[in-house]
Amino acid sequence: MSTLNTGANIAGPDDFYAELLAAHDGLSKAESDAFNARLILLLANHIGDRQVLAQALQAARRRK
Repeated sequence: MSTLNTGANIAGPDDFYAELLAAHDGLSKAESDAFNARLILLLANHIGDRQVLAQALQAARRRK
């Protein structure tokens, strides 16, 4: 069974955050929401492990 890694795991997290914000520049709310949905699906496909994805959904739901 795979486990969701919720610890710091991104090299250059501040740089990635800046890139993520920049990717939303000039988008409407609807376009930004669609971008986020596409990004989530791309990353979920890359992860591929349904157990990890289920854990991620549960973790995101808890973090209101």
